[in-house]
Amino acid sequence: MGRATVVWATVLILASLVLGLTAPTASADRGRGESGWSESDSRQRWGNEFRTWGTVRPILRREIRDIVRSDWAERRDADGAGIDVALIDTGIAPVDGLDDPDLIVNGPDLSLDRQAGMPAGLDAYGHGTHMASIIGGEGGMARAARIVNLKVGASDGAVDVSQMIAAVDWAVQHRRDPGLNIRVLSLSGGTDATQSYLVDPLAHAVESAWRNGIVVVAAAGNSAGPLADPAVDPYVLSVGAADMRVPGDRSDDVVASFSALGTPERGVDLIAPGVSVLGLRAPGSAVDLANPTAVVAGSLFRGSGTSQAAAVVAGAAAQLLSDRPELTPDQVKALLTSTARPLSDPTAPGQGAGIIDLRSALRAPTPAAVQSHPPSTGTGSIEAARGGEHLVAADGTVLEGEIDLQGAPWDPAKWAPRSAAGTAWDGGIWNGNVWAGSSWEGLGVSGSPLQGHTWRSEVWTGHTWRADLWLGHTWRGHTWRDGTWE
Repeated sequence: MGRATVVWATVLILASLVLGLTAPTASADRGRGESGWSESDSRQRWGNEFRTWGTVRPILRREIRDIVRSDWAERRDADGAGIDVALIDTGIAPVDGLDDPDLIVNGPDLSLDRQAGMPAGLDAYGHGTHMASIIGGEGGMARAARIVNLKVGASDGAVDVSQMIAAVDWAVQHRRDPGLNIRVLSLSGGTDATQSYLVDPLAHAVESAWRNGIVVVAAAGNSAGPLADPAVDPYVLSVGAADMRVPGDRSDDVVASFSALGTPERGVDLIAPGVSVLGLRAPGSAVDLANPTAVVAGSLFRGSGTSQAAAVVAGAAAQLLSDRPELTPDQVKALLTSTARPLSDPTAPGQGAGIIDLRSALRAPTPAAVQSHPPSTGTGSIEAARGGEHLVAADGTVLEGEIDLQGAPWDPAKWAPRSAAGTAWDGGIWNGNVWAGSSWEGLGVSGSPLQGHTWRSEVWTGHTWRADLWLGHTWRGHTWRDGTWE
């Protein structure tokens, strides 16, 4: 068993961010007025910067929107308005471009950071901010959508699979709270678990979200091999990463060398740009401090992974749903996969249906799509769901076995049907212990549609797995599988 924290698919897998090596000056990637580089300048400046991944230069969010036809959709008023995207990640920093009070809804902070006294929902690691800036906000895909911030990853990336499951369950249960409309869930995290999706608890949680009307977009993982859990669940959208190389040239697009390929039984559904993507930087975060050369133009950070690709698809799904809110998750998946653009080599493994094409999806008629895979029961082992990744205390104590992060026994026979029904939470109680407050805070700007849309946080009192860890902040930092921060 590996003694490391859960890996993110930037791996849980957050399918991992792989950051660039240098950061020459570049124009800011912001809003409609953002600018990039001339082709000759880009080749001169960036030609050898990203040789590891084969790309010529980093890619602007503006260019991604053009590649996947997001801008075309927005001109048709498919801009994500009225759709909430739940982002389960490391939190969100209120940086320029993500600081609109009507953009972010703060759900419960289920991270170890909150128990150590950090402000709720704040991204001290840097990954969640990068994802949020790709999904929406100024410069992102679905610029009129709102993002529901569900923080599970700590300032060092540490997270247990039970936190991920609890966050998914919360999103399902509160998807239709007054003023909310959670229709998309973006999940960059995953594990290397090998138990069947038919019994795996994390797979069951996301499948339950899907059956309750939420489009789950899961990063395929950065293993260049089998899909991460929960992307292995055949119902959800599993997303791999494409290397666009020269963004304006379709003929050189390929599957990123790190992107998970899947197996004959379960492969990638589609791909999206995921190499050297310029998203917003969280100044002072862990990855920011550790990787100063990944900063571009002061406010941008570049990274690669199926995380970024999943964020692109999550934003695209929100745009599609804002145009056709009546779509079911199965119909969204069918539209996006049936209209995707195959690579110039249509036989290349790991591309699924190809690169997402939102214009083609919006032009296509609504299919009568109903998936019929065997359903997950969720009755498997939570320890097996962790795969080889475990939280480890500074003294070597490992969180393992059939218990959750607070040490409560895991009883899948009780949890699974509640998760499926969207009733796994009882106020602020999940799996028998207090994990969060029981209501929205009565705070906010008077008259704002988000007034009160910050979920109350609570200090955990029911934990039995090393109570000193919560306040002492002594867990060991995470590791990233098949990806590094540089």
